[in-house]
Amino acid sequence: MRILITGAAGMIGRKLTARLVADGMLRKEQIVSIHLHDIVAFEAPDAPFDITVLAGDLASEGVAGALVAGRPDVIFHLAGVVSGEAETDFDKGYRANLDGTRALFDAVRKANGYVPRLVYTSSIAVFGAPFPETIGDDFAPVPLTSYGTQKLVGELLLNDYTRRGFMDGVGLRLPTICVRPGKPNLAASGFFSSIIREPLAGKEAVLPVSRNIVHTHASPRSAVGFLLHAAALAGDAIGPRRNITLPSVAVSVAGQIEALREIAGDETFRLIREERDPAIEAIVNFWPTRFDAARARKLGFVAETDFAEIIRAHIEDELGG
Repeated sequence: MRILITGAAGMIGRKLTARLVADGMLRKEQIVSIHLHDIVAFEAPDAPFDITVLAGDLASEGVAGALVAGRPDVIFHLAGVVSGEAETDFDKGYRANLDGTRALFDAVRKANGYVPRLVYTSSIAVFGAPFPETIGDDFAPVPLTSYGTQKLVGELLLNDYTRRGFMDGVGLRLPTICVRPGKPNLAASGFFSSIIREPLAGKEAVLPVSRNIVHTHASPRSAVGFLLHAAALAGDAIGPRRNITLPSVAVSVAGQIEALREIAGDETFRLIREERDPAIEAIVNFWPTRFDAARARKLGFVAETDFAEIIRAHIEDELGG
């Protein structure tokens, strides 16, 4: 089993790599190599098989072709810039999230006789308001952000390239991944993690939106589980609609904070300071809240069932339990 991961230096990419190294197998096959790619250089982890790190801009001429030259059996395409960055830098968003995706898909298409399983990380940002109370699997994706538009175009390309037999694609509409470890990133959704992560570390966190905002989440642990499950799914089970909305936990910001207080106490709870940011609120107000995800559940995708589970997963995985 040969594997390629784009965007491998990111949080999910690093966690996915660590899980693959620990398991040593994917789809019940022994892993013989993993190629890790990102736009920045980073250090490869130790592994009992070959790991190669490659740095470069996926949208640049020849980069994607070189990545697929070894014909990996499974490609995890995680590369891209986050929502806030895609909204503030239009050109960068389209280059990273669309041009790079198209370059990778075309490199696969042009490798004759080569049809890998390609797992593409899309986003619930492909959906735009107005929303029903709960979004079902047949709700039309009409994004109201540049990031969501870029991800939706990638979904359409994946579906068409799979239909034409160029790849065996699966698109995963990830919910907001929370609690993200490490430093805050430029995602508009970053505060959902910071209001949990920073107080648990004894630091103050800024809440830029109303506590009434409802959003939907899954842990990094679940995100890795989604990717591995997608890599192993039978194509016939997925069917012709290759993009899947995933299970998640819908909760208000107030509910997040209350779960934190119940787990970590009042002192932690008091480290959250409210400071409204109209720009972030304008983005978040156009995001969906609750999903039915019946199709994903039928296909075997699983996530947490309440936000307290998400906090405990962060404590166990990042803070030593």
